[in-house]
Amino acid sequence: MTNAPRRALSRADIMDMADYARVRAEKRAAITALKRHRRLAVGPFATFHFECFETMWMQVHEMLHIEQGGEEQIAGELEAYNPLIPPGDALIATLMLEIDDPVRRERALYRLAGIEESVRMEVGGAAVAAEPIEDEVARTSEDGKTSSIHFLRFPFAPAEADRIRTAGTRVLLGIEHPAYGHLAVMPEETRAALAEDLD
Repeated sequence: MTNAPRRALSRADIMDMADYARVRAEKRAAITALKRHRRLAVGPFATFHFECFETMWMQVHEMLHIEQGGEEQIAGELEAYNPLIPPGDALIATLMLEIDDPVRRERALYRLAGIEESVRMEVGGAAVAAEPIEDEVARTSEDGKTSSIHFLRFPFAPAEADRIRTAGTRVLLGIEHPAYGHLAVMPEETRAALAEDLD
């Protein structure tokens, strides 16, 4: 990580796909190690994956590698994934509701409608409410079923950003949904990694 995190991907950041294929295994191993301290489970099946420039660089390259859309695909991928790179005054997370059993998952997703509106982070005693990031996919269907994936933004005022950058600050991440009330203490390694995302 550099001292000045990148805030957006550009066309110049995209490798030739033949070159990417040669270094793909190495890049995947590096991003797996990076993600280790950017992931936090809250309760039995909700996991937050905090995104950054590197995770989105990898995501774009993986989409291009798998779909093989060539040059025409690149602009769309940049448009889709740049909003998930922290802008400096916010943290960005992908919330995944991970339930292996399809029947149980179906029932849970109907009970959890609106879960994206009930996520809070507490940083040194100050509460930061998550905001859903709007995209082209409806995250809750008309019949009340929520998605198993949500993209969330945690906006930080300068004082809150100072707190999360301070070593040892207690950070809690919680979901306050009537059907899913859980709280997790953020490990110090995760706090330190996320602090780098803020200006």
